[in-house]
Amino acid sequence: MAPSPSSKSSAGEPVELSVGERTIRLSSPDRIYFSERGETKRDLADYYTAVGDGIVRALHNRPCMLHRFPKGVDGKKVHQKRVPAGAPDWLKTTEIYFPRFGRTADELCVTELGSVIWAVQMSTVEFHPWNSRCSDPELPDEWRIDLDPMPECTFDRVQRVAHVAHEVLDELGVRGFPKTSGGRGMHIYVRIEPEWSFNQLRRAALAFAREVERRAPDEVTTTWWRKDRDPAALFVDYNQNTRDHTMAAAYSVRGNPRATVSAPILWSEVDDVAPDDFTIATMPARFAELGDLHAEIDDVAYRIDTLLEWADRDEVDRGETDQEETGPTDDPDVVDLDR
Repeated sequence: MAPSPSSKSSAGEPVELSVGERTIRLSSPDRIYFSERGETKRDLADYYTAVGDGIVRALHNRPCMLHRFPKGVDGKKVHQKRVPAGAPDWLKTTEIYFPRFGRTADELCVTELGSVIWAVQMSTVEFHPWNSRCSDPELPDEWRIDLDPMPECTFDRVQRVAHVAHEVLDELGVRGFPKTSGGRGMHIYVRIEPEWSFNQLRRAALAFAREVERRAPDEVTTTWWRKDRDPAALFVDYNQNTRDHTMAAAYSVRGNPRATVSAPILWSEVDDVAPDDFTIATMPARFAELGDLHAEIDDVAYRIDTLLEWADRDEVDRGETDQEETGPTDDPDVVDLDR
Protein backbone atom coordinates (compact mmCIF):
# COMPACT_ATOMS: atom_id res chain seq x y z
CA MET A 1 0.00 0.00 0.00
CA ALA A 2 1.33 3.42 -0.89
CA PRO A 3 2.09 5.69 2.11
CA SER A 4 -0.61 8.19 2.98
CA PRO A 5 0.08 11.96 2.76
CA SER A 6 0.26 12.06 6.55
CA SER A 7 2.80 9.25 6.86
CA LYS A 8 6.13 9.74 8.63
CA SER A 9 8.04 9.77 5.35
CA SER A 10 6.02 12.67 3.95
CA ALA A 11 6.03 14.59 7.24
CA GLY A 12 9.80 14.79 7.61
CA GLU A 13 12.30 13.37 10.04
CA PRO A 14 12.15 14.51 13.68
CA VAL A 15 14.10 17.60 14.67
CA GLU A 16 15.37 18.72 18.06
CA LEU A 17 14.49 22.23 19.22
CA SER A 18 16.38 24.07 21.95
CA VAL A 19 13.84 25.88 24.11
CA GLY A 20 15.49 27.55 27.07
CA GLU A 21 16.91 24.74 29.21
CA ARG A 22 14.87 22.12 27.37
CA THR A 23 15.43 20.11 24.24
CA ILE A 24 12.14 19.19 22.61
CA ARG A 25 11.99 16.49 19.96
CA LEU A 26 9.51 17.56 17.29
CA SER A 27 8.22 14.68 15.21
CA SER A 28 6.68 15.11 11.75
CA PRO A 29 7.85 18.74 11.49
CA ASP A 30 6.85 19.01 7.81
CA ARG A 31 3.28 17.82 8.29
CA ILE A 32 0.95 20.50 6.95
CA TYR A 33 -1.28 21.75 9.76
CA PHE A 34 -2.90 24.77 8.05
CA SER A 35 -4.09 24.10 4.53
CA GLU A 36 -4.76 27.64 3.27
CA ARG A 37 -1.10 28.69 3.09
CA GLY A 38 0.57 25.40 3.90
CA GLU A 39 2.11 26.14 7.29
CA THR A 40 3.50 23.09 9.04
CA LYS A 41 3.90 21.73 12.53
CA ARG A 42 7.40 23.25 12.57
CA ASP A 43 5.93 26.63 11.57
CA LEU A 44 3.55 26.33 14.52
CA ALA A 45 6.42 25.65 16.92
CA ASP A 46 8.39 28.57 15.45
CA TYR A 47 5.37 30.85 15.89
CA TYR A 48 4.96 30.02 19.58
CA THR A 49 8.70 30.52 20.07
CA ALA A 50 8.48 33.96 18.44
CA VAL A 51 5.69 35.09 20.81
CA GLY A 52 7.10 33.13 23.74
CA ASP A 53 6.87 35.80 26.44
CA GLY A 54 3.28 36.55 25.47
CA ILE A 55 1.93 33.01 25.36
CA VAL A 56 3.69 32.06 28.59
CA ARG A 57 2.25 35.11 30.36
CA ALA A 58 -1.24 34.25 29.08
CA LEU A 59 -0.99 30.64 30.30
CA HIS A 60 1.27 31.03 33.31
CA ASN A 61 0.31 28.78 36.21
CA ARG A 62 -3.19 28.14 34.87
CA PRO A 63 -4.77 24.71 34.37
CA CYS A 64 -4.92 24.33 30.62
CA MET A 65 -7.04 22.32 28.21
CA LEU A 66 -5.28 21.37 24.99
CA HIS A 67 -7.06 21.40 21.63
CA ARG A 68 -5.07 18.89 19.60
CA PHE A 69 -5.16 18.25 15.86
CA PRO A 70 -3.02 15.14 15.22
CA LYS A 71 -3.53 15.31 11.44
CA GLY A 72 -3.70 19.10 11.09
CA VAL A 73 -6.69 21.41 11.45
CA ASP A 74 -8.60 19.82 8.56
CA GLY A 75 -8.66 16.61 10.56
CA LYS A 76 -10.32 15.56 13.78
CA LYS A 77 -9.97 17.76 16.86
CA VAL A 78 -9.32 16.30 20.30
CA HIS A 79 -10.10 18.24 23.49
CA GLN A 80 -7.67 16.93 26.08
CA LYS A 81 -7.62 17.82 29.75
CA ARG A 82 -5.50 14.99 31.08
CA VAL A 83 -1.75 15.14 30.45
CA PRO A 84 -0.86 11.77 28.92
CA ALA A 85 1.41 9.20 30.50
CA GLY A 86 5.02 9.55 29.47
CA ALA A 87 5.15 13.34 29.73
CA PRO A 88 8.61 14.64 30.76
CA ASP A 89 9.22 14.81 34.50
CA TRP A 90 9.94 18.55 34.32
CA LEU A 91 6.46 19.30 32.99
CA LYS A 92 4.29 20.87 35.68
CA THR A 93 0.73 19.66 36.11
CA THR A 94 -2.04 20.38 38.58
CA GLU A 95 -4.75 18.03 39.81
CA ILE A 96 -8.29 19.21 39.11
CA TYR A 97 -11.33 17.60 40.74
CA PHE A 98 -14.52 17.23 38.71
CA PRO A 99 -17.30 16.81 41.28
CA ARG A 100 -20.00 15.92 38.77
CA PHE A 101 -18.12 12.74 37.90
CA GLY A 102 -16.15 12.23 41.12
CA ARG A 103 -12.88 12.06 39.20
CA THR A 104 -9.67 14.01 38.90
CA ALA A 105 -7.38 14.93 36.02
CA ASP A 106 -3.81 16.20 35.96
CA GLU A 107 -3.94 19.21 33.63
CA LEU A 108 -1.00 21.02 32.08
CA CYS A 109 0.21 24.02 34.08
CA VAL A 110 2.51 26.11 31.87
CA THR A 111 5.48 27.62 33.69
CA GLU A 112 7.92 28.05 30.79
CA LEU A 113 8.06 28.09 27.02
CA GLY A 114 9.25 24.49 26.99
CA SER A 115 5.80 23.45 28.25
CA VAL A 116 4.20 25.16 25.25
CA ILE A 117 6.51 23.59 22.68
CA TRP A 118 6.08 20.17 24.32
CA ALA A 119 2.31 20.63 23.81
CA VAL A 120 2.92 21.53 20.15
CA GLN A 121 4.85 18.28 19.82
CA MET A 122 1.69 16.63 21.14
CA SER A 123 -0.16 18.27 18.18
CA THR A 124 -1.69 21.06 20.26
CA VAL A 125 -2.80 24.05 18.18
CA GLU A 126 -5.06 25.88 20.66
CA PHE A 127 -4.41 26.56 24.35
CA HIS A 128 -7.49 27.08 26.55
CA PRO A 129 -6.50 28.02 30.10
CA TRP A 130 -8.73 28.34 33.15
CA ASN A 131 -9.26 31.82 34.58
CA SER A 132 -7.73 30.71 37.87
CA ARG A 133 -4.23 29.69 38.87
CA CYS A 134 -2.87 26.23 39.62
CA SER A 135 -2.13 27.32 43.19
CA ASP A 136 -5.88 27.75 43.88
CA PRO A 137 -8.03 26.63 40.96
CA GLU A 138 -11.30 27.38 42.77
CA LEU A 139 -10.65 31.14 43.02
CA PRO A 140 -10.59 32.87 39.62
CA ASP A 141 -8.30 35.85 39.17
CA GLU A 142 -9.39 36.74 35.63
CA TRP A 143 -12.75 38.10 34.49
CA ARG A 144 -13.42 37.38 30.84
CA ILE A 145 -15.77 39.47 28.70
CA ASP A 146 -16.64 37.50 25.58
CA LEU A 147 -18.20 39.50 22.75
CA ASP A 148 -19.71 36.60 20.87
CA PRO A 149 -21.45 37.44 17.57
CA MET A 150 -24.54 35.52 16.54
CA PRO A 151 -24.47 34.10 12.98
CA GLU A 152 -25.79 37.24 11.26
CA CYS A 153 -23.94 39.74 13.46
CA THR A 154 -21.49 41.89 11.52
CA PHE A 155 -18.00 42.64 12.75
CA ASP A 156 -18.65 46.39 12.84
CA ARG A 157 -21.28 45.63 15.48
CA VAL A 158 -18.66 43.76 17.50
CA GLN A 159 -16.42 46.84 17.25
CA ARG A 160 -19.18 49.20 18.40
CA VAL A 161 -20.07 47.02 21.38
CA ALA A 162 -16.40 46.78 22.34
CA HIS A 163 -16.42 50.56 22.78
CA VAL A 164 -19.54 50.35 24.96
CA ALA A 165 -17.85 47.73 27.14
CA HIS A 166 -14.78 49.95 27.35
CA GLU A 167 -16.96 52.86 28.47
CA VAL A 168 -18.51 50.81 31.28
CA LEU A 169 -15.11 49.55 32.39
CA ASP A 170 -13.78 53.11 32.49
CA GLU A 171 -16.69 54.17 34.69
CA LEU A 172 -15.90 51.28 37.03
CA GLY A 173 -12.26 52.40 37.17
CA VAL A 174 -11.16 49.09 35.68
CA ARG A 175 -8.57 48.52 32.97
CA GLY A 176 -9.54 45.88 30.44
CA PHE A 177 -7.15 44.28 27.97
CA PRO A 178 -8.78 43.58 24.59
CA LYS A 179 -7.88 40.94 22.06
CA THR A 180 -9.37 39.46 18.95
CA SER A 181 -10.86 36.01 19.39
CA GLY A 182 -9.15 34.63 16.32
CA GLY A 183 -12.64 34.25 14.90
CA ARG A 184 -15.47 36.76 14.48
CA GLY A 185 -15.55 38.13 18.02
CA MET A 186 -13.47 39.97 20.61
CA HIS A 187 -12.48 39.26 24.17
CA ILE A 188 -11.62 41.63 27.02
CA TYR A 189 -9.69 40.34 30.03
CA VAL A 190 -9.54 41.93 33.48
CA ARG A 191 -7.41 40.82 36.40
CA ILE A 192 -9.37 40.57 39.64
CA GLU A 193 -8.49 39.80 43.24
CA PRO A 194 -8.84 36.03 43.77
CA GLU A 195 -11.45 36.42 46.51
CA TRP A 196 -14.65 35.25 44.83
CA SER A 197 -15.99 31.91 43.63
CA PHE A 198 -16.77 31.12 40.01
CA ASN A 199 -20.47 31.49 40.74
CA GLN A 200 -19.92 34.97 42.18
CA LEU A 201 -17.74 36.00 39.24
CA ARG A 202 -20.35 34.73 36.81
CA ARG A 203 -23.05 36.79 38.56
CA ALA A 204 -20.80 39.84 38.30
CA ALA A 205 -20.13 39.14 34.61
CA LEU A 206 -23.86 38.86 33.93
CA ALA A 207 -24.49 42.19 35.67
CA PHE A 208 -21.83 43.81 33.48
CA ALA A 209 -23.32 42.22 30.35
CA ARG A 210 -26.75 43.57 31.23
CA GLU A 211 -25.35 47.06 31.69
CA VAL A 212 -23.79 46.87 28.22
CA GLU A 213 -27.15 45.65 26.91
CA ARG A 214 -28.95 48.61 28.51
CA ARG A 215 -26.62 51.00 26.67
CA ALA A 216 -26.85 49.23 23.32
CA PRO A 217 -30.24 47.47 23.36
CA ASP A 218 -30.51 47.28 19.58
CA GLU A 219 -27.15 45.53 19.25
CA VAL A 220 -26.59 43.42 22.36
CA THR A 221 -28.39 40.47 23.89
CA THR A 222 -27.99 38.60 27.17
CA THR A 223 -30.87 36.22 26.39
CA TRP A 224 -30.06 32.85 27.88
CA TRP A 225 -31.40 30.45 25.26
CA ARG A 226 -29.64 30.62 21.92
CA LYS A 227 -32.85 29.86 20.02
CA ASP A 228 -34.43 32.99 21.51
CA ARG A 229 -31.64 35.39 20.49
CA ASP A 230 -31.78 37.76 17.56
CA PRO A 231 -29.47 36.13 14.97
CA ALA A 232 -27.99 39.55 14.16
CA ALA A 233 -27.24 40.45 17.79
CA LEU A 234 -24.02 40.28 19.74
CA PHE A 235 -24.21 38.02 22.79
CA VAL A 236 -22.10 39.10 25.77
CA ASP A 237 -21.27 35.61 26.98
CA TYR A 238 -21.02 35.87 30.75
CA ASN A 239 -21.07 32.09 31.03
CA GLN A 240 -17.39 31.97 30.03
CA ASN A 241 -16.68 32.73 33.71
CA THR A 242 -18.15 29.42 34.87
CA ARG A 243 -15.84 26.82 36.39
CA ASP A 244 -14.08 24.73 33.75
CA HIS A 245 -15.29 26.88 30.86
CA THR A 246 -12.24 27.96 28.93
CA MET A 247 -11.38 30.30 26.07
CA ALA A 248 -8.48 30.55 23.68
CA ALA A 249 -5.61 32.38 25.35
CA ALA A 250 -3.99 35.54 24.08
CA TYR A 251 -1.57 34.50 21.33
CA SER A 252 -3.24 31.11 20.93
CA VAL A 253 -3.51 29.96 17.34
CA ARG A 254 -7.02 28.89 16.30
CA GLY A 255 -7.82 25.62 14.63
CA ASN A 256 -8.76 26.85 11.17
CA PRO A 257 -7.02 26.57 7.78
CA ARG A 258 -6.04 30.28 7.89
CA ALA A 259 -4.02 29.86 11.12
CA THR A 260 -5.56 32.92 12.74
CA VAL A 261 -4.42 34.04 16.18
CA SER A 262 -6.22 35.46 19.21
CA ALA A 263 -4.26 38.70 19.16
CA PRO A 264 -3.93 41.37 21.85
CA ILE A 265 -4.79 44.79 20.47
CA LEU A 266 -4.80 48.38 21.68
CA TRP A 267 -8.12 50.08 22.35
CA SER A 268 -7.17 52.56 19.65
CA GLU A 269 -7.01 49.69 17.15
CA VAL A 270 -10.53 48.35 17.74
CA ASP A 271 -12.05 50.17 14.76
CA ASP A 272 -9.25 49.23 12.37
CA VAL A 273 -8.77 45.50 12.91
CA ALA A 274 -10.38 42.72 10.88
CA PRO A 275 -10.84 39.12 12.05
CA ASP A 276 -8.20 37.64 9.73
CA ASP A 277 -5.53 40.31 10.22
CA PHE A 278 -3.56 38.24 12.72
CA THR A 279 -2.10 34.87 11.77
CA ILE A 280 1.00 32.84 12.53
CA ALA A 281 2.47 34.49 9.42
CA THR A 282 1.87 38.09 10.58
CA MET A 283 2.05 37.99 14.38
CA PRO A 284 5.79 37.38 14.90
CA ALA A 285 6.72 40.69 13.23
CA ARG A 286 3.98 42.52 15.15
CA PHE A 287 5.19 41.01 18.42
CA ALA A 288 8.80 41.92 17.63
CA GLU A 289 7.74 45.52 17.00
CA LEU A 290 5.17 46.08 19.78
CA GLY A 291 6.03 43.45 22.35
CA ASP A 292 3.30 41.91 24.47
CA LEU A 293 0.36 44.33 24.60
CA HIS A 294 -0.87 42.42 27.67
CA ALA A 295 2.45 42.79 29.49
CA GLU A 296 0.87 45.00 32.19
CA ILE A 297 -2.18 42.83 32.80
CA ASP A 298 -0.86 41.50 36.12
CA ASP A 299 0.09 44.95 37.46
CA VAL A 300 -3.30 45.71 39.04
CA ALA A 301 -6.03 43.35 40.28
CA TYR A 302 -9.51 44.81 40.68
CA ARG A 303 -12.46 44.16 42.97
CA ILE A 304 -15.92 43.18 41.73
CA ASP A 305 -18.00 44.43 44.68
CA THR A 306 -19.82 47.02 42.56
CA LEU A 307 -20.71 44.43 39.94
CA LEU A 308 -22.09 42.12 42.62
CA GLU A 309 -24.22 45.00 43.90
CA TRP A 310 -25.51 45.42 40.34
CA ALA A 311 -26.26 41.68 40.27
CA ASP A 312 -28.27 41.92 43.50
CA ARG A 313 -30.24 44.84 42.06
CA ASP A 314 -30.94 43.10 38.79
CA GLU A 315 -32.12 39.91 40.45
CA VAL A 316 -34.54 41.85 42.64
CA ASP A 317 -35.79 43.93 39.73
CA ARG A 318 -36.26 40.89 37.50
CA GLY A 319 -37.51 38.55 40.21
CA GLU A 320 -35.30 35.78 38.92
CA THR A 321 -32.73 33.22 39.91
CA ASP A 322 -29.68 33.07 37.68
CA GLN A 323 -29.22 29.92 35.61
CA GLU A 324 -25.94 28.14 35.22
CA GLU A 325 -24.99 26.16 32.17
CA THR A 326 -23.61 22.69 32.73
CA GLY A 327 -22.55 20.04 30.30
CA PRO A 328 -20.16 17.23 29.41
CA THR A 329 -17.24 19.66 29.53
CA ASP A 330 -17.08 18.70 33.24
CA ASP A 331 -15.93 15.17 32.40
CA PRO A 332 -12.12 14.90 32.67
CA ASP A 333 -12.12 11.78 30.50
CA VAL A 334 -13.97 13.32 27.57
CA VAL A 335 -11.17 14.11 25.13
CA ASP A 336 -13.05 13.97 21.86
CA LEU A 337 -15.93 16.40 22.25
CA ASP A 338 -16.50 19.20 19.75
CA ARG A 339 -18.33 22.07 21.44
